[in-house]
Amino acid sequence: MAGVSHYTLDLPQFDSAPRLLIVVAPYYKDIADNLVAGARGVAEACGAYVDLIEVPGALEVPSAIAMAARMADYDGFVALGCVIRGETTHYETVCNDSSRGLTLMGLEGICIGNGILTVETYEQAAVRADPADQNKGGGAAAAALHLISLSRKWARRTKGIGFKPTQSFRVAGDTDGSSQA
Repeated sequence: MAGVSHYTLDLPQFDSAPRLLIVVAPYYKDIADNLVAGARGVAEACGAYVDLIEVPGALEVPSAIAMAARMADYDGFVALGCVIRGETTHYETVCNDSSRGLTLMGLEGICIGNGILTVETYEQAAVRADPADQNKGGGAAAAALHLISLSRKWARRTKGIGFKPTQSFRVAGDTDGSSQA
């Protein structure tokens, strides 16, 4: 239900600026522009460095993020776009497959905020994208930043498990004792 307030976490704080890539499908350009404005506003409030790329549609957003995660140096990603229900089943395909792609990457540890709107009408999209209203672009950026914060927190910790030899040992076939752990 539009307009209902909900709890929002405080934005994380960072010792060093996170690098975010916003990937947007500007199929509905004015909606996309509002989503980007909201995402940039939240990222700037956290001191994040932001790059922006455009892709043709929502189905290309996960592919672009997957490529950037492999080939570029970003801490997290913000997926933005808008899918409005039409007369065919294409809507379900685009909604489900773009979401599934992003979710699978997230389960692999990639920090992604999903701001791809899936709505029935243009009017619903306009309210959700507006930075002064529901600000779903800002929410997606906040989600990515929270995940980056968690990944940085956990990357500094060691679990203290595993094999840690305290002395040298001989490996089969090693005659001079030069193998060391």
